[in-house]
Amino acid sequence: MNREMTKEKVVIIGGGVAGLTAGIYARMAGFEAEIYEKNSIPGGECVGWNRKGYHIDNCIHWLTGTRKDTEMYRVWETVGALSDDTKYAEINAFYSAIYQGQTATLWNDLEKTRDELIALSPEDEEEIRKFILYVEYSKQCLFPAAKPMEMWGIKDYINMGKNMKDFPKVMKEYGKISLREFSQRFKSPLLQRLMCDYLPPSYTAYSFLVSYATMADGNGKIPMGASFQMSLRMEKRFRDLGGKIFYNRSAKKIVVEKKRATGILLEDGTHVSSDYVIPTVDTNVLFGRLLPAEMMPKELKAAYDAPEKYPATSGFQVAYAVDIELAPGETLFIDVEPIRIGARTFDRMYVKSYEYDDIFNKDGKTVLQTCITQTDEDYEFWKSLSEEEYREAKEQFTAAMTKRIEDSLPALRGKLEWLDTWTPLTYERYCNAYHGSYMSFVTTPAGKSVRLKGQLKGIKNLYLAGQWTSAPGGLPVAAASGKFAVQRILKKQKRDINIDTKA
Repeated sequence: MNREMTKEKVVIIGGGVAGLTAGIYARMAGFEAEIYEKNSIPGGECVGWNRKGYHIDNCIHWLTGTRKDTEMYRVWETVGALSDDTKYAEINAFYSAIYQGQTATLWNDLEKTRDELIALSPEDEEEIRKFILYVEYSKQCLFPAAKPMEMWGIKDYINMGKNMKDFPKVMKEYGKISLREFSQRFKSPLLQRLMCDYLPPSYTAYSFLVSYATMADGNGKIPMGASFQMSLRMEKRFRDLGGKIFYNRSAKKIVVEKKRATGILLEDGTHVSSDYVIPTVDTNVLFGRLLPAEMMPKELKAAYDAPEKYPATSGFQVAYAVDIELAPGETLFIDVEPIRIGARTFDRMYVKSYEYDDIFNKDGKTVLQTCITQTDEDYEFWKSLSEEEYREAKEQFTAAMTKRIEDSLPALRGKLEWLDTWTPLTYERYCNAYHGSYMSFVTTPAGKSVRLKGQLKGIKNLYLAGQWTSAPGGLPVAAASGKFAVQRILKKQKRDINIDTKA
């Protein structure tokens, strides 16, 4: 605990995971802390909603940092997201791919995966064994969440080298190729699809191996109770520490006087003064709306200007209620009759059962969701539509997806009760998400990993946080960045930065 008393105030823009984390750590460090959130509830993109009495989860497919000996778990524990009492979904596989009547599964048990894939495609045995070995190596890639890297010392780098001694082999082999290129190393069309189904084919191959390794290592479990309930636990932790959160209060501008952030101006005209400002919003909102566009760092502007190298990913998604049992938490990728949305045509989609948690079940039915990945050009299609065209397109594509699910999985025919449909514009409207992306820039072989410094040149007392501060974004980046922002303030004040002890 680092609770030195101070009258200094930290104002945080955004009540998502990054903002709540920053607020919690600020209070633990003894600062007054206020969060201003444009929506009526906390969580940002870590949220869910109800339709027809069913809960729809919009975020956690797996949560990095559920293994108790990791630095990220320490952060989740500190902010109240996880605890010794947390229960996790009993899911034993990453996902399955179905193609031409055959099914391939990536089990959490790597030996089981290896044996099943070899049985499915003996001609790929050598590549399969290599894949499994390198997934095992990828378990060493743990998210560093103790402190910002600019605060690392020689000992930290030595420890990282020891703990990740085999991971450089993964980067050498898979760090410069896309998933599409990686999939072509397999002769089996089924395995080719398996490797490209979960993440966009333009992703670097190593990103996929690390994702699978996180699940297989028990460091990517799903907390019971859904994403929004985790956000509520974090909000409670912040309030219990004496923090203040203000809803339906959207920021209009960060006030900068003599190269110093002195507070924020809200959309309703209210001025909020502060000693420190931590914006956690998407960087496309931060620069051009809250701050002048010309203040955007060059490396970030270069990424926005080259979407082919730095794509953003979203989804066209539909939720149903069904009264047929699938394996709890089962995610199945299926072949479907090609469907054209905007400028692109898709022939694969997934269905995911949420039966693993009672919060998604009602009257003998459970929530089933499906998604078609969307990228920048798909966003442009949705954005080009009038309000009436948008509504009609959603209805048309919802019907088309329903039919394709029933055609591919006949057991679901006539059993899909529609609950809701959402698009990249939903994320843009609710979260100000750039092109509707629910993470930051995709890590591709053509682009460099975007990582922003904690401060901007020319502005004192402003510290950046949010998933867009480091690719590929997501919940661990968001939470760690909130913690890092407070640690940078403490470093400036020459105070102890170690504040991971719960009150």
